[in-house]
Amino acid sequence: MPRVYVTGLGLITSIGNDVATVEDSLRLLRNGVVRHAPFAADNIPVKVAAPVREFDTSSLHPEDWTMPAGYSFRREVLRSLSPHGLYAACAFQQAVADARLTPADISNDNTGLYAASAGSPRLLTAYVSQIQREGPMRCPPLGTVASIAGTLQFNLVAQWKIRGASCGFASACASSAHGLGFAFDEIALGRQRRMFVVGAEDGNAETILPFATMRALSTNPDPDTASRPFDAARDGFVGAGGAAVLVLESEEEVVRRGARPYCEVLGWGQASDGHTVATSHPEGRGLAEAMRRCLSFSRLSPADIDYVNAHATSTPVGDASECHALKAVLGPDAARVEVSSTKALTGHGLSLAGALESAFCALAVSRGFVPGSAHISKLDPVAEGLNIPRASHPATLRAVLNNSSGFGGANVTVAFGRA
Repeated sequence: MPRVYVTGLGLITSIGNDVATVEDSLRLLRNGVVRHAPFAADNIPVKVAAPVREFDTSSLHPEDWTMPAGYSFRREVLRSLSPHGLYAACAFQQAVADARLTPADISNDNTGLYAASAGSPRLLTAYVSQIQREGPMRCPPLGTVASIAGTLQFNLVAQWKIRGASCGFASACASSAHGLGFAFDEIALGRQRRMFVVGAEDGNAETILPFATMRALSTNPDPDTASRPFDAARDGFVGAGGAAVLVLESEEEVVRRGARPYCEVLGWGQASDGHTVATSHPEGRGLAEAMRRCLSFSRLSPADIDYVNAHATSTPVGDASECHALKAVLGPDAARVEVSSTKALTGHGLSLAGALESAFCALAVSRGFVPGSAHISKLDPVAEGLNIPRASHPATLRAVLNNSSGFGGANVTVAFGRA
């Protein structure tokens, strides 16, 4: 089977809008959480979020949006974008430049794109409300493709003339990890030579606050301690937005182009909890099986793993479930393998999380460091026995795992190794 490599990254995040800034934030444990003005009302118990910087997508009219210098989109392109579509379009440009791809590399039968997002609840609500008020013929003609789930692949495939496989994934917070796993399959099975993997979310009130009704969000108003995976006092996750794009290529393409990969994608595994619709299995049953399947396919053992980027969102139930899964799978190596949750810095990007944290794993492997797990003042007893570093530090990493979990007990683990 062809080997698969990560050759390009593009990032728009709460901790930086380019690869270099994000790496610096991970090394310095620079936090992206802020007191969020849209949450100021007394009837909103949540006060913090992790939004992207240097973008203003608050208007319902894309022509009014602002973005960092260096990005420019035609008016007709903007009209078909959601806020997270804009973030993804900018991250896509970064990834193309980072991988040094030509237009011919992108637009051909052997290059595809898999994406994940929840669509844009804000735009969809406004669009449907306008239909109800004024009738469908008074509404923006591109409102549908801008707002519904699938908007990422609709727009990016059209903008970049991508002719290979394209699809969207919907497994909540495991969505973009599923996209990455199936993109790996496309290349490893010889169906495609190159795949773009995209995850993005708006990160605005309409995307984040529905989770407050589930009591899943932190009500801690302090940006420096609200997101604290593995801490005994954690009380929920902090919502985030942004975009991440990874370029995956076959070994043949890497050699042909003389590309310099960040890392190799060694394999992946998935499994379901078969438990409840909204919470993880208390013993981490599905995630443990996903990890085992990933290790088996990748021909790895726990002794080969040096680091795990945990899904750990900072919810009491979810973090505990993952701790049980990690101990069950790693066994005696649990005390050696380093485990951290970068969501302490970035917040939780929902369907974006798998792609974003896979990019972090690619950086950790290629740049030689372990991102620390920030904001832990008292480790939860359930995490005792795991090796959870509180600070980032240099390290030579042979193989690392990235865990993702979503509603309905959907679990994905992806393995990365040195190129």
